[in-house]
Amino acid sequence: MALPRWALDGGYRAAMRPLLFRVGGGDAETAHHLTLRRMAQLGDHPAAVRSLAAALPRPAGPVEVAGVRFPGRVGLAAGVDKDGLGVKVWEHLGFGHIELGTVTAQAQPGNPQPRLFRLRGSDAIINRMGFNNDGARALADRLAAAGPRGIPIGVSIGKTKATPVEDAIGDYLTSLALLDEHADYFAVNVSSPNTPGLRTLQDKEPLAELLAELVTATAARSRTPIFVKIAPDLTDGAIDDVLEVAQRADASGIIATNTTLSRDGIAEVDLPLADEAGGLSGAPLTRRSRYVVQRIAERSKLPVIGVGGVMTADDGRALIDAGASLVQIYSGFIYRGPALVAELNRALAP
Repeated sequence: MALPRWALDGGYRAAMRPLLFRVGGGDAETAHHLTLRRMAQLGDHPAAVRSLAAALPRPAGPVEVAGVRFPGRVGLAAGVDKDGLGVKVWEHLGFGHIELGTVTAQAQPGNPQPRLFRLRGSDAIINRMGFNNDGARALADRLAAAGPRGIPIGVSIGKTKATPVEDAIGDYLTSLALLDEHADYFAVNVSSPNTPGLRTLQDKEPLAELLAELVTATAARSRTPIFVKIAPDLTDGAIDDVLEVAQRADASGIIATNTTLSRDGIAEVDLPLADEAGGLSGAPLTRRSRYVVQRIAERSKLPVIGVGGVMTADDGRALIDAGASLVQIYSGFIYRGPALVAELNRALAP
């Protein structure tokens, strides 16, 4: 029998979250990696996974987006599980899909630590991770070993930091080729603020060239859907340019949005952290991500995956009402745990 909402939410807030937030002397990245290691261990014990699944509500109804059938509207956003360590477990927490990555063609350590900060008074996170990951081949091997999963798996692909921007297309194509047989869709990440030069790939001409190559590559092999993940900091004109390019390239949809460089909405208690470099996610992004989703939905027929500041069921419903077909969570999951997944599944049932 699934646990009631009050037990999920109260138990996580009262017990699990305080424990996680104390791990490593309060270091957010230490807690993050510890959680993923524990999930990897849990995934090797099917009986324990079945017990977990029995305690948590399941997605309430299927929806089809870009030709892919999703058992529910709620997904895990890229950045939480870059290397697929918890791939055997996420579906049992109630998610209708997961987006792994961002992964790069070459393994890389990412930016120097510390690089992940909780803004607890704002229900927000700042990160400047810099695409730390084991590389596309390692992720492909892990997914092959895990075998088929019960929910769609998206893979977010980005540019290796050492690769010059002018050589980015080859870098993306390498990741795509390695992971195509394991991915139900790809998210083309050209919007992270933490890799130098990456956001220039959102400009009209570079993006057109990149998408044309990626869509052509999948069309010749698998027809895996290609989504473009955009920054919340784009102007209206730049959003419209992305839509024009994506539609002309026959991309399958848009993911809106990535983290923001803005510091609007940060609570006074968190202002000492506001000067930390990196992208901001969580509650301060709620209204902006909703606006970007609505603008996209009003100006194109491309499906939209809405992500950014989904902290409550109302936030998720507002993104669906704005035009999103699916929603994803990251910071909301850190602050509220599986209770938020359950709450969203109930609220967003088709």
